[in-house]
Amino acid sequence: MSGPGHIPVMAAEMLAALAPRDGGRYLDATFGGGGYSRAILTAARCSVVALDRDPDAIARGEALLAAFAPRLSLHAGRFGALAELLAAEGIAELDGAVFDLGVSSFQLNDPARGFSFRADGPLDMRMDRAGRTAAELLARLDARALAELLSAFGEERAARRVARAIVAARAEAPILTTGRLAAVIRAAVPPDPGGIDPATRSFQALRIAVNDELGELDRGLDQAARLLAPGGRLVVVSFHSLEDRPVKRFMLDASGRAPAPSRHDPRGLGTRPAPRFRLLTPRALRPGAAETASNPRARSARLRALARLEAA
Repeated sequence: MSGPGHIPVMAAEMLAALAPRDGGRYLDATFGGGGYSRAILTAARCSVVALDRDPDAIARGEALLAAFAPRLSLHAGRFGALAELLAAEGIAELDGAVFDLGVSSFQLNDPARGFSFRADGPLDMRMDRAGRTAAELLARLDARALAELLSAFGEERAARRVARAIVAARAEAPILTTGRLAAVIRAAVPPDPGGIDPATRSFQALRIAVNDELGELDRGLDQAARLLAPGGRLVVVSFHSLEDRPVKRFMLDASGRAPAPSRHDPRGLGTRPAPRFRLLTPRALRPGAAETASNPRARSARLRALARLEAA
């Protein structure tokens, strides 16, 4: 379904939720290895506008562009700029949009990108190769701010201990590589009984902070939903709770399924607006046993979807 080293997660479930149709126009907001774009274009005689903030993903897409021209167009851009980018292409409405969140296999498998602790490389982590690197972020935060970052974006229980260890290590020499950062964290945090590398949560936190992933997600969901035509569908696949929670909250709010405010909350006095969307997944869908056996990365995946009401 895509290039070597990349397996699109929950592709069958994504297609069932998106329901692409002939003549429709769809947004693949996270092109990556092209797996979702290829699946959508193969399922129907439709068109796909694909985005990715990673310039390497754009370069990898040339072969797929050639295979599906003119039904596929590929653009560099962030979630938060998708409405502006689509407007520049003359696109004011979508029949569906799909987001595959997190870091791609290509990014993790390239030591030069600095996303993984499994091989030594520069401590970069920038998806679009712009702005401050993870090394620069580590160099400027004090122990308190660093601990707050690790706790908020990595849910690291030992955030203070890890932060103190990083600050002590950088006093000896700047932390510029993934290997050195991972070694510092492993020395500060005991091994996890479940076999999870002690550096996992801290690396996740830094990546999210460097790329403002949660802020971009909020902006992207709002813009994509606004662009949906009546009956259009929004599908999101996430891989950890920090991604899944805002997606769940957004879809519950949009479909009128969010809990009502307390009777003591002034917001509960007004009339709630009529929902413009229908929730397609009251509970997040999970990958099947066969997929998780063949692709361990799929184990933590969650798929949520909603549809714009015909009358909205």
